[in-house]
Amino acid sequence: MAFTNEQLERYSRHIILKEIGAKGQKKLLNGRVLIIGAGGLGAPAALYLAAAGVGTIGIADADVVDLSNLQRQVIHTTADVGKKKVDSAAETMEAINPDVKVTRHYDFVNSTNILDLIKDYDFIIDGTDNFQSKFLINDACVMAGKPLSHAGIIRFRGQLTTIIPGQGPCYRCIFKDLPPKDAIPTCRQAGVIGAMAGVIGSLQAMEAVKYLTGVGQLLTGYLLTYDALKMDFHKIKLPPRGDGCAVCSDHPTITELRDYEQVACQLGSHGQQS
Repeated sequence: MAFTNEQLERYSRHIILKEIGAKGQKKLLNGRVLIIGAGGLGAPAALYLAAAGVGTIGIADADVVDLSNLQRQVIHTTADVGKKKVDSAAETMEAINPDVKVTRHYDFVNSTNILDLIKDYDFIIDGTDNFQSKFLINDACVMAGKPLSHAGIIRFRGQLTTIIPGQGPCYRCIFKDLPPKDAIPTCRQAGVIGAMAGVIGSLQAMEAVKYLTGVGQLLTGYLLTYDALKMDFHKIKLPPRGDGCAVCSDHPTITELRDYEQVACQLGSHGQQS
C-alpha cells in the first residue's frame, strides 16, 4: 500500500523512527486490536491506538456513560452522559483519525460469545474492572492463542503484563483463581486517582503497538507495577509457565469456558482493578 500525502504528514513522527518507519506504520494500519471495556483503561488505550493509525479497533462494552466515569474515562465527555460507551468512544476515535475503522460490540462479554468476538483480532486489551471478566478473557485468549494485555488500577497503584499463550505465564499462572466473594473491598470504596488510568492504559496501548510492529521487548513473563505516590515503577520477573496451570499447561483441567458471578471492581492480592 502507498501512503497518501495526508497519511505521510499524519504519521510522520512514526515514520522517522528507525524502529517503526514506513514498514511499521503499514503494519499498524493493517493491525486489528480489540479493547474489552471502554472505561478507565480502555479509554486512553483506544485514544492512542486510534491516533497511531491501528486500522481496525474493536470496542466491547455494554455500559452507558455515567457522570462518575468522567474523572478518568477521558474518551467520553459531559455531553455523552447516558450514551452507550461504545458509541461515545467510536465517535471520539473516528474524529481523531478517519483512517481507523471502529467496530462497536455493544454486549456483555461472556462464555458464549467471547471466542467469536476475539477470533478476528490480532491483539486483545483487557480493560475490564472485575476478576470474573479477567479470568474469562484470559482463558479464552489462551484457548484461542490470542495475545493479551492485562492491567488493573486502584487508588494510586497500577499493574500490567502481556500474555502470549505458549510463551509465558498467563493470568491464572499468576493469580490461580478468583478470590472469595466479599473478601475484599470494591473500587467504589477504595477510590482511584484519574490519571492512573491514563498511565496504565497508555502502557497497554504501547504493548499493542510493539506487538503489531515487532519492535522492542514485551512484558511477557513480567509484571510491571506502578506506585504513583512514590513515583516508583517496579518490573517483577514472573515464574515460568507452569505445569500446574489449570488453563495453559500441557495438561489443562479447564477446557471449556464458564461464566462467574460478577462482583465489580475488586481489590486484593489478585491485583488492582480499573
